[in-house]
Amino acid sequence: MVEGRFSKFLKKLAFSGAGHQYQLLERGELETLIDGQNELKAIEKEKTVVALPPKEASKCHREDLAEAFYVDLQNGLSEFSVTQRRLVHGWNEFVADNTEPVWKKYLDQFKNPLILLLLASALVSVLTKNYEDAISIAMAVLIVVTVAFIQEYRSEKSLEELTKLVPPECNCIREGKLQHLLARDLVPGDIVSLSIGDRIPADIRLTEVTDLLVDESSFTGEAEPSSKTDTPLTGAGDLTTLSNIVFMGTLVQYGKGQGVVIGTGERSQFGEVFKMMQAEETPKTPLQKSMDKLGKQLTLFSFGIIGLIMFTGWLQGKHLLSMFTIGVSLAVAAIPEGLPIVVTVTLVLGVLRMARKRVIVKKLPIVETLGCCNVICSDKTGTLTANEMTVTQLVTSDGLHAEVSGVGYNGQGTVCLLPSKEVIKQFSNVSVGKLVEAGCVANNAIIRKNAVMGQPTEGALMGQPTEGALMALAMKMGLSDIKDSYMRKKEIPFSSEQKWMAVQCSPKNEEQEDIYFMKGAFEEVIRYCTTYNHGGIPLPLTPQQRAFCQQEEKRMGSLGLRVLALASGPELGKLTFLGLIGIIDPPRAGVEEAVHVLSDSGLSVKMITGDALETALAIGRNIGLCNGKLSAMSGEEVESAEQGALAERVGKVSVFFRTSPKHKLKIIKALQESGAIVAMTGDGVNDAVALKSADIGIAMGQTGTDVSKEAANMILVDDDFSAIMNAVEEGKGIFHNIKNFVRFQLSTSISALSLITLSTVCNLPSPLNAMQILWINIIMDGPPAQSLGVEPVDRDTLRQPPRNIKDVILGRALVLKTLLSAAAIISGTLFIFWKEMPEDKASTPRTTTMTFTCFVLFDLFNALTCRSQTKLIFEIGFLRNRTFLYSVLGSVLGQLAVIYLPPLQKVFQTENLGALDLLLLTGLASSVFVLSELFKLCEKFCSRAKKAQIHQEDV
Repeated sequence: MVEGRFSKFLKKLAFSGAGHQYQLLERGELETLIDGQNELKAIEKEKTVVALPPKEASKCHREDLAEAFYVDLQNGLSEFSVTQRRLVHGWNEFVADNTEPVWKKYLDQFKNPLILLLLASALVSVLTKNYEDAISIAMAVLIVVTVAFIQEYRSEKSLEELTKLVPPECNCIREGKLQHLLARDLVPGDIVSLSIGDRIPADIRLTEVTDLLVDESSFTGEAEPSSKTDTPLTGAGDLTTLSNIVFMGTLVQYGKGQGVVIGTGERSQFGEVFKMMQAEETPKTPLQKSMDKLGKQLTLFSFGIIGLIMFTGWLQGKHLLSMFTIGVSLAVAAIPEGLPIVVTVTLVLGVLRMARKRVIVKKLPIVETLGCCNVICSDKTGTLTANEMTVTQLVTSDGLHAEVSGVGYNGQGTVCLLPSKEVIKQFSNVSVGKLVEAGCVANNAIIRKNAVMGQPTEGALMGQPTEGALMALAMKMGLSDIKDSYMRKKEIPFSSEQKWMAVQCSPKNEEQEDIYFMKGAFEEVIRYCTTYNHGGIPLPLTPQQRAFCQQEEKRMGSLGLRVLALASGPELGKLTFLGLIGIIDPPRAGVEEAVHVLSDSGLSVKMITGDALETALAIGRNIGLCNGKLSAMSGEEVESAEQGALAERVGKVSVFFRTSPKHKLKIIKALQESGAIVAMTGDGVNDAVALKSADIGIAMGQTGTDVSKEAANMILVDDDFSAIMNAVEEGKGIFHNIKNFVRFQLSTSISALSLITLSTVCNLPSPLNAMQILWINIIMDGPPAQSLGVEPVDRDTLRQPPRNIKDVILGRALVLKTLLSAAAIISGTLFIFWKEMPEDKASTPRTTTMTFTCFVLFDLFNALTCRSQTKLIFEIGFLRNRTFLYSVLGSVLGQLAVIYLPPLQKVFQTENLGALDLLLLTGLASSVFVLSELFKLCEKFCSRAKKAQIHQEDV
């Protein structure tokens, strides 16, 4: 690019005879040449910027840092610098580079002891010169291994999709503007702004700090938060003592700060931790463990039966090699090695379905745990409500009332004095003006404006919604710039323990003493006040005045408003009370319906909030919590109650108010002690501990802090509470699908084993050869079986009560249905085998073809009825699971190919069958489907009769 700029310059050079003649460059060309040289120098300069080790950075002064990273600490980097540095340092992220090559994963499938047994059988066939058998077995092994590999590969690819979670974000100053970026965009030298609840996006040397506490437990193992400074250090201690450095992946627990990025991605200290984390293997889910246990039990049982078959055959003088081959083939067919894979695939597909519904699940077992969940504890603000705060009422300390119109974070709307309806602007009313001013100055929110129109844009809030509402109020009164007339000196940030925040400011234009502005919960703010504002004059705060303000606060709270008290004054403890602001946080769309449906399905929904009782009850009634019959409990009562007594009482309470993080934790522990499986939803820093301790922690994707997202197992991307309904439905559906698959696999395994066992014990020829058994195994573990795992969630699933976590997969009802299906398959197949057997009891191709096709058709009809344990096929619909239809169609076409294609006839030792044969086999095989459907019908009638009897007894 730059070299191209010299082309004109070179063309200007001309040789004439022995002497050189030069043509003068024009002014514009000369400037272009100089610009090009400057750009080359700038690029070279940017390439010299390197990541700074934390120990070195900790000793640097602010000026040294600015020089080392070629950055202006106030305005940040330019886009040109960022682009050049990214070419050198790459993206601020970790790339997992521990993936095994595909071929190695494929070869790993051959490590299965059963596959090795089959290969041994093929080797014996080669040694005994039975080459056709050897080729047939080798082909079967390839098919079985390939099916298993494809299933596992698909499962892993799906899991990789899940790792693309909600990406971490940060606030960064570039070209003099505060920008909201993805953390991966950062480069060394970027200026990052940090506030309470943020996850640190890179290694940062702090340059500005306000009461900053950082939780470094993920990095150092120390539970106690680390206090941070911005002054250079002299001593060289270890990494944990660097108080002016914050490390990637740690969390801001309190306060705020600003600093320079000194290391990104692999060059950060957290890069080492990431490498260690990559080495850790993911533990198996509880469900997978129980499935593995079930598989082992069935394997031992199968090997016992297979050993008996081989021993009996040997005693009867049958050819040992053929008995060994059949025994091994039967082992592969009978042992449900596909069980763990199907569990994982079913869970993953469930998770991906939930992702399409905008629900991100971070850990697979959580999907299935949702089906057991019987209590949902929900934070109110931002979860049950819209988190789009709007100020609707003002009450000044001298008794003036005003109403505010307009919704959202913009200046559209007016402030009207009541009852006169007079529109107030700026300080036309001193009392209202001072109240709004305090809300605007004690504020960290920014409402970004459209650069073209100069008007605020919807959703352009940077900061907390409550503070955004106060900024929008100031804009409605024409006071949005009042903040600029003060210079902030200090901030005491809000914490859930103290329930207020304050700023110390000095007026820019007048030489006045410093002034404090405070906002927070009424009962906390009033403690710091000695006077109240009366038309701009501070008067002593009398008990009567205090009682009036308290009464107004309760009245506003009973309307469902969040009430903020404001005060200002020369020092904390001598503040002037200014009044109350009422903010509404309207319930989210769909929450009322979701609460109703969840309650009907046996889930208890509880609201836990830091708000006052009246506010909490008003919102509770609005969303139909407990059908309006609410019982409440305060945070203080929770704290004073004994854990045992609390466990007894907590189940009956629907609203917890004025709670702190430790109260939320105690409530969840009490619910778990009483035997509940608890889901907790929340979005704030104060919800993080509860989210982590709950069985299922659910965070909000948009309004949620990084702390809450990290603590949670599940994230609602659109902050939509009603999405929990879909998640619970999915959780219940997944367990049903796994049971359907187990029933299908077990009935097929039992049938195949029993068939060979009976024929061996009765000294009959084997009804199926080794290749046919392996083909059945492919159907049993392959597409038809897998497609049962993707059966869409039944519409009535959500109405069923939550599953008991102690429920086993193989319950009595499932065992009974499995044995019924197996009995039908065995009886039908043995009938065909007996009917087709010649008088000399020899095994002919026709006998095995008829028996083999009969068994396969029985299997497919069995799969059809296994789609639901309780509903008839006409209720769930033939066409609802398209994957199942395609896999059954594929299996039927595969079976026809095995029967009619000459090359496959040789491999499977089959022969052509007539149309009447196929008709007979289809009619007989459908009996397993008809029997199972009749059994479901009987169950339905018995269930209805039982319900009617219980109803009569109640009456």
